[in-house]
Amino acid sequence: MASLHELRARGQSIWLDEIRREWLTDGELARWIERGVTGVTSNPTIFERAITTSPAYDDAIRKELARDPEIDSVALYEALAIEDIRMAADLLRPVYEATEGADGFVSLEVSPHLADDTEGTIAEARRLWRMVDRPNLMIKVPATPAGIPAIEALIAEGVNVNVTLIFSPAHYEAAAEAYWRGLRRRAESGRDLRGVASVASFFVSRIDTAVDRELESLGTPEARALLGKIALAVARRVYRIFRERFLPSVFPDLQARGARAQRVLWASTSTKNPSYSDVKYVEGLIAPDTVNTAPMATLQAFEDHGQVSEAAAWEGWEEAEADLAALARLGIPLEEILNRLQAEGVAAFTRSYETLLGALERKRAALLLENLPR
Repeated sequence: MASLHELRARGQSIWLDEIRREWLTDGELARWIERGVTGVTSNPTIFERAITTSPAYDDAIRKELARDPEIDSVALYEALAIEDIRMAADLLRPVYEATEGADGFVSLEVSPHLADDTEGTIAEARRLWRMVDRPNLMIKVPATPAGIPAIEALIAEGVNVNVTLIFSPAHYEAAAEAYWRGLRRRAESGRDLRGVASVASFFVSRIDTAVDRELESLGTPEARALLGKIALAVARRVYRIFRERFLPSVFPDLQARGARAQRVLWASTSTKNPSYSDVKYVEGLIAPDTVNTAPMATLQAFEDHGQVSEAAAWEGWEEAEADLAALARLGIPLEEILNRLQAEGVAAFTRSYETLLGALERKRAALLLENLPR
């Protein structure tokens, strides 16, 4: 059986892309930390599933209603999410301290309604940063055109940022440049760089879902030969850009001030196509200075039958570029697909957020009825 600790030995961190109140209180997350998990990521979809499908939040909702019967669903969601994030951050605090602030983070996302609002994103990120009040928090900000300047501003202020919804090398380069610009601004103002951390979350499996659909519609042998290959090819291009352009050694003045790399984080690594291996995007993306965040089922599958190859993930650059060139010859507009995936990602998180708020409003009303005289 593969071990998550083996990945750590290769320079890769494994984070859990899931959070649930019961895992925080019954020791489940603590057990995963012992097995090698060193971080947690969340998003509106994850919280929507957790809060709407579990009774574990009912007592917390009753507590908030007792404090303020008029609390709206947005404030109620924030109270529940922040409590989860704080508990997870406290469980991971020993990892954060043992790695001197390099690992052990928990991520909380700004409202998806702010994806096109730079100033709104900055204001909400600051507010959430203060409310959670944990040094191992990362605020998730999307790599949209409006999100990029917000990332730079937040890094300059010392807010840890998880840049999310990256689907293309262009999205990645914009996020990485924003991080280093933010650090340079911070350095120029005489502030410490050592306590600032960031990851760039590249979404993997959704690329294969979208591109495979185009390949299958062509149906030629050349198209079928590329099925299931493009997500890893784009990921390897992103990793190569990271290695060549955005390691701290490329910025020696900032490195001397204690600047850290903005690690690439592989997100959306659960396999969507049942004909592919359920650990395809874990086995295929083992690389130093990266993070892989995966739901519990994917981590369990990797521990059960995953393999840690002796070959380095980044050694497939030539094959990856050949696959991308073959895709271009077929006339499939990859950049257009990747930009569309980012827009669809924002829309999906917005739907989940609205579904969550609606469910909380119904639950709020039902729990308030419990206290009415009969």
